[in-house]
Amino acid sequence: MGKVYVFDHPLIQHKTAIIRRKETSTKDFRQLVKEIAMLMGYEATRNLPLKDVDIETPICKTTVKMLNGEDIAIVPILRAGLGLVDGMLELVPNAKVGHVGLYRDPNTHEPVEYYCKLPNDIDKRQIFVVDPMLATGGSAIAAINFVKERGGKHIIFMCLIAAPEGIDALQKAHPDVDIFIAAKDEKLNENAYIVPGLGDAGDRIFGTK
Repeated sequence: MGKVYVFDHPLIQHKTAIIRRKETSTKDFRQLVKEIAMLMGYEATRNLPLKDVDIETPICKTTVKMLNGEDIAIVPILRAGLGLVDGMLELVPNAKVGHVGLYRDPNTHEPVEYYCKLPNDIDKRQIFVVDPMLATGGSAIAAINFVKERGGKHIIFMCLIAAPEGIDALQKAHPDVDIFIAAKDEKLNENAYIVPGLGDAGDRIFGTK
């Protein structure tokens, strides 16, 4: 079973508290989401493989540790997931970025793919699927399905706010995927919104209603 990491870092908790406030502006919300993504990405990349590299400092020759290829892909779930991409790219600027777009069928309520564009070598990359919210888990499960169907193997899911129901559903559907969460909330309400949550992340990132 994949591991679930809920962050307890004071900076992440503080910034997450601010984005929960209904009076936080679009500009501040967007900037804070970027900062939280960067802080989370720092920890989520902890197990990236390293290799020995011979270099020469101004003093002498030595052997140092460097990333083994930087073979990373960041895959946001459109549209709200785009808000986390820049923060991750601050850490790993050479990462490739894919996109998964899906909507919920009004009759079946099942996620339907309308767009999926991934790096050609996705099977060789450590993949970070990112979305601000993990509510029912339906979108995350579907997006990871799409990535796996195209050859993705090494997948981490990263989100800001998660409900227990979504965590359970994602773990059951994809037991090989580790989940990184800034804050684990109480529950879903009758409209499948996370409580206490932060509202609609996409609207708050992009200033739409």
